[in-house]
Amino acid sequence: MENRSLGAQGLSVSAVGLGCMNLSAGYGPPPAREAALGVLERAVECGVTLFDTAEMYGPYTNESLVGQGLRRVRGRVVIATKFGFDIPPGGGRPSGVNSRPEHVRAVCDASLQRLGIETIDLYYQHRVDPKVPIEEVAGTVGDLVRRGKVRYFGLSEAGPATIIRAHAVHPVSAVQSEYSLWSRGVERAVLPLCRRLGIGFVAYSPLGRGFLAGAGANLPAGDYRHTQPRWQGAALQANLALLAAFAALAEARRCTPAQLALAWLLHQGADIVAIPGTNKVRKLEENVAAAGISLSRDDRAAIEAAVPHDAVMGERYDAVGSALLDH
Repeated sequence: MENRSLGAQGLSVSAVGLGCMNLSAGYGPPPAREAALGVLERAVECGVTLFDTAEMYGPYTNESLVGQGLRRVRGRVVIATKFGFDIPPGGGRPSGVNSRPEHVRAVCDASLQRLGIETIDLYYQHRVDPKVPIEEVAGTVGDLVRRGKVRYFGLSEAGPATIIRAHAVHPVSAVQSEYSLWSRGVERAVLPLCRRLGIGFVAYSPLGRGFLAGAGANLPAGDYRHTQPRWQGAALQANLALLAAFAALAEARRCTPAQLALAWLLHQGADIVAIPGTNKVRKLEENVAAAGISLSRDDRAAIEAAVPHDAVMGERYDAVGSALLDH
């Protein structure tokens, strides 16, 4: 597996990482714990070194799972987790964001305990908190770095102004935002800014939350995607119509649509890392194999013609989720 640098501070990870969220929750019922641990073990065997979790996933249970699954290979992997939400005591959807310095310090200690590690490799602010100046957040994480509790600082779904202000206080190694053929908004300003500042980019939901891998109208009950505009009504039907041409391109290349989508993303720049999520070993192996697919300029043009950047219908998030995005 090819390694890629994130930022200028020395962080190096596999080109394809693993988004761990749906090992615990999110896209339908989670797998049994032993099966989830098996996915983590197989990911390491396949050369994956970046594992992405968050206190929010579960909540809390995902960090414990990831910590257990990676304990024996701790020196070979990079563990990323996130802070920044107010999570109700009983779990469930967060009541809001919270990046007050005292909260960041407290949840860092809690994440370290759940993960069973001494240092978080990459610590992201999960969502920007408009009530706390980003300079205070960056300074707080910088202090955690100096104290040895964190190695590298990241931002998730941050807008250009926030990235610039944070980076001026403490170096940002990675910005994580949704990016795929299905969601290309970061190309306008965020990705060019990251390149100008020397910040790496981590693409979450690189398969369009599974849409580009063939997930469609038949989602399981309780699946988080039922609540999102792109997966509802006329928007879903319009989006499904995009898949036929794309699937034909994948068939012609003798790969799966998921692999073609990941290969396209990895060809957008050597500073981009993808973290597709899955709770199945077979899908994990399929995703990892995408790192070995080479695409010509004509291939990339055909892919983008099949899924034009302005053809996808519906917002990425519902109103509550959209309100948490920084612009």
